[in-house]
Amino acid sequence: MFKRSIAIMLLLATATPAMAHTGHDPASGLLAGIAHPMGGLDHVLAMMSVGLFAAMLGGRALWALPASFVGMMLVGGALGMTGVAVPAVEFAIAASVVVLGAVVTLARAWTVGAAMALVGFFAVFHGYAHGVEIPVGVGAALYSLGFVVASMVLHGLGIVLGAVTARQTQASRFTGAAVAVAGIALLIG
Repeated sequence: MFKRSIAIMLLLATATPAMAHTGHDPASGLLAGIAHPMGGLDHVLAMMSVGLFAAMLGGRALWALPASFVGMMLVGGALGMTGVAVPAVEFAIAASVVVLGAVVTLARAWTVGAAMALVGFFAVFHGYAHGVEIPVGVGAALYSLGFVVASMVLHGLGIVLGAVTARQTQASRFTGAAVAVAGIALLIG
């Protein structure tokens, strides 16, 4: 079961949208918003880690962590779309992968409020990157809805993976460690 979960996570991380028809706008605002976060390993790993973290904490964290992330990601997206400068975005995004992976690896108890603050902090940077990279001619509302939907799907997959590995503490910790190592590679690269 663990190997299957890892295989699914890796396939999701490498998936790209199929564009079978040429000569058209690559995607609507909604589809562009969905595709953008799915195309970045850093975002996929961070979102899955938020879900794993939520599953690790359980209870109201299952909805509170993803909600905190999505809400603050929208704030960051608005900052990016309006041209507000946010420093060290790429560094903070890569650091989010390292930190969230480490949090899952260490499996320490967190208060829901502290966990929401942590994921919310990193969400601003993820959202900012989405906002800055909005394709020309794409509506901001549908694009934002798209990256919210994609993020929520990835959070959900992380929660499912966390639920599957909940009884296998070593598997969950190994997954977190693999995410943290990938984050270190992103920081170095």
